[in-house]
Amino acid sequence: MVELCNTAQNTEAYSAALDHLLAKNKEWASKKASESEGFFESHADSQSPEILWIGCSDSRVPPTDIVNLSVGDVFVHRNIANVVVSSDLNLLSVLQYAVEYLKVKHIIVCGHYNCGGVKASMSDKQYGLIDNWLCHIKDVHRFNKEKLDSTADETARFNALVELNAIRSVQNICHTATVQNAWARGQELSVHGWCFNLHNGLIKDLGVCVNNNSHIDPIFKFTSSK
Repeated sequence: MVELCNTAQNTEAYSAALDHLLAKNKEWASKKASESEGFFESHADSQSPEILWIGCSDSRVPPTDIVNLSVGDVFVHRNIANVVVSSDLNLLSVLQYAVEYLKVKHIIVCGHYNCGGVKASMSDKQYGLIDNWLCHIKDVHRFNKEKLDSTADETARFNALVELNAIRSVQNICHTATVQNAWARGQELSVHGWCFNLHNGLIKDLGVCVNNNSHIDPIFKFTSSK
């Protein structure tokens, strides 16, 4: 059983530590309401974003901020190093909901340079439970060993792995039945790979955009569901 703050004094101390967040929330809500009449009411009952964003949990990469969008514009899933794997039921549930119910038109996998998860995957250090997650990025390294090993500069090699990891996640999204069934239905849906630069705030389009299964390895193609 979890023991909560057991005295009034402790409760007040813990609450006060986050009072500034509640104050900022009031400022934000007041500003939004003044900028657009009925802003919250218009978003309260439904959402219709056209974008599913799969990004890193890094606090320096807030999805709606870096593309200058607002509440209701982006459906978001984030994890360590924006990894997409077929065993992640959380991500797959988000993907299915976004594609089949929200009918998003774009799925963006956005990595970012200087990603701590990617950096950790490049070392032989033990970090704990996260080592199991980082194995997925180590696989990306293994599949691209020749290209990465031929890159002498460490920073360039790091940046290349960040990009390759995002591209691999794009590929894995396209391998899902959820996305392939959407294409089979004729649903408008594109999957993109991007990377965000922490040093200048700009996003790099990795030149990966998939909107059908014609470029998918045959072993990953599904027949359409009935």
